[in-house]
Amino acid sequence: MAVEKTFVIKGTPESNWILVDADDQGLGRLATQITRFLLGKHKPTYTPGVDMGDFVVVVNASKLRLTNKRETTKFYHHHTGFPGGLKTVSLRDQMQKYPDRVIRSAVWGMLPHNKIGRQLIKKLKIYAGSEHPHEAQNPKPVA
Repeated sequence: MAVEKTFVIKGTPESNWILVDADDQGLGRLATQITRFLLGKHKPTYTPGVDMGDFVVVVNASKLRLTNKRETTKFYHHHTGFPGGLKTVSLRDQMQKYPDRVIRSAVWGMLPHNKIGRQLIKKLKIYAGSEHPHEAQNPKPVA
């Protein structure tokens, strides 16, 4: 009986740069697409537990498509650490002030919450407009 061997990449995996346009895309579908690129699941050499992912540049984050109900019913919470320090921000207010945090929060929820996940989230670059400072890396646009 033949035993299947687990593929483990040798050396350091090569990281590419990918450009994702968030214009008129739903938040959840966009976040899953970004997460796949960060984890490296789109590559045939994907190995769990190894940082195989690519750098992802997201542009037009302020043009996400959201439903009106979601804008008023979804809230982001954080605590300052002081008694009574729970701060709550609605999705509508967050999109107006910090649209990058909305995408970052959705992607972080889909990444593993360990050392590798903390490394992967640093490979995510989000910009509210269509301009980004990563032209020198020549990111490939996603179809």
